[in-house]
Amino acid sequence: MDAALLNELKTLLKGDVATDEETLTTFSHDKSIFAVRPQVVVFPKDDEDVQALVKFVSKHKRAHPDLSLTARAASTCMSGGGLNTSIIVSFMKYFNHAPIFHKRYTTVEPGMYYRDFEKETLKHGLLYPPYPSSRELCALGGIINNNAGGEKSLQYGKAENYVVGMDMVLADGNQYHIKPLTEEQLHAKIRERTFEAEIYKAMYKLITSNYGTIMQAKPTVSKNSAGYYLWNVYDQKKKIFDLTKLLVGAQGTLGLMTRADLKLVPVKKYAEMLIIYVKDLSHLAEIVNVILPYQPESLEAYDDITLKLALKYFASFGKKMKTNTLQTAWNFLPEFQMQMTGQIPNLTIQAEFTGDDRKELDKKIIEVEARLAEYHVPMKWAPNEKAAQKYWLIRRDSFGLLSTRLKERYAAPFIDDVAVKPEYLPEFLPKFQAILHKYPVQSALQTHVGNGNFHVFPLLDLRNPVEQKYIPLIAEEVFTLVKQYHGTTSGEHNDGWIRTPYLNLQYEPKILKLFEETKQIFDPYNFFNPHKKVDGDLTFALKHIRQEW
Repeated sequence: MDAALLNELKTLLKGDVATDEETLTTFSHDKSIFAVRPQVVVFPKDDEDVQALVKFVSKHKRAHPDLSLTARAASTCMSGGGLNTSIIVSFMKYFNHAPIFHKRYTTVEPGMYYRDFEKETLKHGLLYPPYPSSRELCALGGIINNNAGGEKSLQYGKAENYVVGMDMVLADGNQYHIKPLTEEQLHAKIRERTFEAEIYKAMYKLITSNYGTIMQAKPTVSKNSAGYYLWNVYDQKKKIFDLTKLLVGAQGTLGLMTRADLKLVPVKKYAEMLIIYVKDLSHLAEIVNVILPYQPESLEAYDDITLKLALKYFASFGKKMKTNTLQTAWNFLPEFQMQMTGQIPNLTIQAEFTGDDRKELDKKIIEVEARLAEYHVPMKWAPNEKAAQKYWLIRRDSFGLLSTRLKERYAAPFIDDVAVKPEYLPEFLPKFQAILHKYPVQSALQTHVGNGNFHVFPLLDLRNPVEQKYIPLIAEEVFTLVKQYHGTTSGEHNDGWIRTPYLNLQYEPKILKLFEETKQIFDPYNFFNPHKKVDGDLTFALKHIRQEW
């Protein structure tokens, strides 16, 4: 950015504007495989700053076509959603005020860490259930804008199910409160003389004119973060038109979110877990489909690579378990015994059941155990939160273990989020594994197996040009297979730099065209996080693979 523009930007904002080497380097990375260097990082102090930013870019966009705004929260995105080459807008420094509670919902800011948010909700006996595994590291802005889910999504759904209102700064530089509208409210809104009204009018026409095509394109899986969720906006039966359903998961490509209203749910009194150790993955789909009718709140799994890494670095769990090294080792003794006797399972499944009646939970687990007996799988019962803690730590920290403990290789997230219906697993999984086995690369696996949502991380040396070439080859084969089974390229991690170029394998050309029209309606000058959701640039992405981690 030239000096005159930079000086103007600094005079506009009450917040901070940074161009120093350390800041630009830090904001060149997230948890994805990319390194994309911005020109400037800004830390807006309040809503007025965010509006001023948008007006600044709008004013100069014609003379400086590369100007853009990319929102960023806690930088845990695996798709590169918060990376770009112009202005990064970080909400972590100033948009992190305490949530405001209104009975069963709360108003939050994008820069608040989920871990701090949960402490506040629990004081009210409430929970925001669609938190991801990165719950200790991520912030609410990323959760909402990626349409995140996690271990409780099987029962509670994803972020899109809990957002009931959003404050958005749109392309005209003004802030609007977006919420569900009745048809009467919608038509009143369209009659207003605002940029927001123009958006409502254009989106209503786009959706109603293409309703059948849009609904037919909706992925049939229980979790999806790929593309724009046009099928969620207009509920014809309830006569509700809700643009929050589109803005959630849009990765900041349609505007900048400054605030959101979130629904909360009561915390269940009891939680019990059944741990199932699976050696023969050919029975995985059958095991999953035995468990699902009993309505577990969570059905999660991780592979032997993850478990072995956890055992190697078991002492790192001590702080979270509030135990010393000897006590931590004792807690992991059963797994150490498995390792010493060659009985490490190929997959460890965690089925957690919650409720307010302990006897009912006990009955469920006894019945599940009886049903699974024919598969001859070892099982263990964790009857309370303390007993289950170790297993949750392994599952939640699995990507952290892979990404920080493997010095020469990076757990590369590029096919990390595919999902298919669990009933397709018997056919899908062998073909998926066959693709991975074609290449001389070891892969680690964690999965929200109850949703058929797989996090597969090829362990690559990203500095090696030969191994870099595997990325588009594996991606295209995997995403083509997912399409055959009516799945999604992204269950919850979103499109970003890595999956946007492959949306043509997910959706038909007519739907991709509607995505482009949606982007044009909201962002006519294309300055909100370009090249995400539409106009993906695989060549650019592959030229910006990170070389250090």
